[in-house]
Formats: sequence, structure tokens, C-alpha cells
Amino acid sequence: MTSTRPNLLELRTVLPALPCDEAGPVFSAPWEAQAFAMTLALHKCGMFTWAEWAECLNHAIRDAQAAGDPDRGNTYYSHWLTALERISTIKGLVTDDMLRQRRNAWDVAARRTPHGQPIELG
Repeated sequence: MTSTRPNLLELRTVLPALPCDEAGPVFSAPWEAQAFAMTLALHKCGMFTWAEWAECLNHAIRDAQAAGDPDRGNTYYSHWLTALERISTIKGLVTDDMLRQRRNAWDVAARRTPHGQPIELG
């Protein structure tokens, strides 16, 4: 049986800023874990290499810092999501229009969801 769990040492080598503890990556919200899982799934399917991913994530972080992100560590997965959207677009997995439609759908769903309830797309 092969493990689908990522090699933590490999991830920490390629992504030294990845929030982790001894057990693995640490997330402060479910969407962070989902973005992380999507990235792992796309990598496992051969959509991009870890080197390509690290470069895209580094660019997203640098762009955010250039725009004034104070880099306190609490925006890491926002940059992760930006990188995921960018690399998915670069690789032709999604289009800008598809991303825009999904963002709009999430915005509508979030606005109609009572505070404290999970957001569900209709």
C-alpha cells in the first residue's frame, strides 16, 4: 500500500515557511486545509513540480509584500491560494473567467449564510 500523505521533509525543504508542527502542516481555517489538499492533489496528478509550485508561491508572497503585506505569518495561506489560482491558470487547468465566477459564487453564498454556519455553494 502506498501512502498518499505528502513527505513532510520534502515539503519543508521546498517550502520552508510552511506552517507546521511535528505532525505536519497546521491550518487556522478549513479553507486553508482545502487549498493545501488541492495543491497536493494537483501535484500528485503531475500538473506541476514542487519547484514550479515553490516559484509560484514565492512570487505570490513577494507580490503581496510589495503591495504592503506586513508578513506576520497570518496571510501565508492567502498567498498559497493566490499561487494555486495562478499556477492553475498558467497550466490551463482553469481560466480567469472560471476563477471570477467561482469567487462571485462564494461571495453570494457567504452573504446568505448566517454567521457561524458553514458556507455552501448552491
